[in-house]
Amino acid sequence: MTAETFDMSKLTIIANIHAAPDQISLVKTELEKLVPITRAEQGCLQYDLHQDHENPAHFLFYENWESRELWLTHMSAPHLAAYSAATAGAVEKFVLNEMTHIA
Repeated sequence: MTAETFDMSKLTIIANIHAAPDQISLVKTELEKLVPITRAEQGCLQYDLHQDHENPAHFLFYENWESRELWLTHMSAPHLAAYSAATAGAVEKFVLNEMTHIA
């Protein structure tokens, strides 16, 4: 399957956030603040935050957006800048995957 066969209009984001062990509560609180604001943004179809049962320092966002352009607008939003400032030094690892729903 080539990239041309994907529906490029919608975008799924999987974001894995790993908090420092002594910063779990801070990171969780700051991530939770993002949810209602982001869900109200133009183009946001789904924005769900999860926390791993076995490793509470691991958080995951499962997101669906109408388009990559609208997601990019979200990524430059003031509330994400505020999150980054509030959690500076508290996140050990952040991995983001842009994905396309294929089946």
